[in-house]
Amino acid sequence: MSSGLARRIGLFQATAINMSQMCGIGPFVTIPLMVAAFGGPQAVIGWIAGALLALVDGLVWAELGASLPGSGGTYVYLREAFQYRTGRLMSFLFVWTAMLFIPLIMSTGVQGLVQYLAYLWPGMTTVQGDAVGVAVLAAVIVLLWRRVEDISAITVVMWGVMILSVGLVIVAAFTDFDPSLAFTWPAHAVELTHGRFWTGFAAGLTIGIYDYLGYNTASYLGAEIKNPGRVMPRAIIYSITAVMAVYLLMQVGVLGVIHWPDMLDPDNVASRSVASAVLERTWGKGAADTVTVLILITAFASVFAGLLGGSRVPYDAARDGMFFRSFATLHPRHGFPVFGLVAMGTITAAGFLFARHVGDTAEHPPLSILITLLTSVMVIVQALAQIAAVTVLRRRQPRLTRPYRMVLYPLPSIVAAVGWLVIYGYADEANPGVHPIEWSLAWVALGGLAYLVWSKAEGAWPFGPKEIREEFLEAQGARGADALPAPTGSGPLG
Repeated sequence: MSSGLARRIGLFQATAINMSQMCGIGPFVTIPLMVAAFGGPQAVIGWIAGALLALVDGLVWAELGASLPGSGGTYVYLREAFQYRTGRLMSFLFVWTAMLFIPLIMSTGVQGLVQYLAYLWPGMTTVQGDAVGVAVLAAVIVLLWRRVEDISAITVVMWGVMILSVGLVIVAAFTDFDPSLAFTWPAHAVELTHGRFWTGFAAGLTIGIYDYLGYNTASYLGAEIKNPGRVMPRAIIYSITAVMAVYLLMQVGVLGVIHWPDMLDPDNVASRSVASAVLERTWGKGAADTVTVLILITAFASVFAGLLGGSRVPYDAARDGMFFRSFATLHPRHGFPVFGLVAMGTITAAGFLFARHVGDTAEHPPLSILITLLTSVMVIVQALAQIAAVTVLRRRQPRLTRPYRMVLYPLPSIVAAVGWLVIYGYADEANPGVHPIEWSLAWVALGGLAYLVWSKAEGAWPFGPKEIREEFLEAQGARGADALPAPTGSGPLG
């Protein structure tokens, strides 16, 4: 079956799309949250742990994306892997959860943008902040209302702004770097036998992996990637490696300029706009204002790249008859999924407004609420099920061509699974009163009920046949590729 989408995105553009999403507003707004989780500059442990989890999980995405390069990312992987026993249940549940957690990720970008805008607009009220956030989302949708090749060019420009803003913060931080601030840890900072350390570690790991989210964005555009078997794993691995180095430089640099207790004081600008505080302290107010503008553009770019990839998820499901039929509609002129884009944008706005008007903002800032909820929803269906899909597909479809095979398989899968389980298992304890585990289980259970209603109406399993369809293996056979032995090489780039 033809996807209806053209393969126009190359390696540089795919890497830029990933990095634009990864290097969004996250590190600029989560440094104070990470310091609060660990109680000092030992917070760097959380960023290192998050990077390692991103890397091993990225290897899962690399193998699946290279061998199953369809539009929709995880939807395609779960559909191919679990159709043998549960029909379309797992792929349906992914689309169901993705329609919530992808917009929540974008909501954090909008919230971060509003936080930094407050540095330039100190008198901004809550209502004005709400209006700004909604207006930003409307602007993103307008910009995405065009052909994908035009979007790729815009993404590369925004990626350049992101690199500039992060680079300026790093340079500024190291011009006035105080090692005693960055590397002097409080007494008993790391007590492996104490429960509080592990609670803080789990909270820090959650923030860390959130900061690296986006290494999979190009995978959602698999049907639009040129030479996906080669480009997909490289885009994932290159973006994770580059952003890992940039993040550690920036975050250590910030800790060497700002005294960490200042980041925990809600009345201190460092708790809301820490990068602006660094620039103001090192280069003055004018430089701080300029870099703040660049950070606002960076936040905008992250929302832009996220909605670009996320809008393709319900498209592929609907095209398969798995989701609401209207989501399979492409724009007649520009060829992008219309309803996916509009729906994701609308839910993003709702998530942004919800987090700003619920809970105690002192103990549970809007950003913290969004991060906790989105990671909890992600874990069950996307993270853990997708990790299992690698092994299931190797057993169910051994003849599938795999241009990239996970290095040291299955060790990265196991490490990734442990990391995600730590995040999920400690979610309630690290966020008292928010109940992320209960919310995530309720959402998945509701999705299960929705699936039963849908499958009954469609005559799908369990009310009909499982309809096994090995799409990529069949396409491979049609090209004569099944006559060739599957590649046996493994390594970082296949």
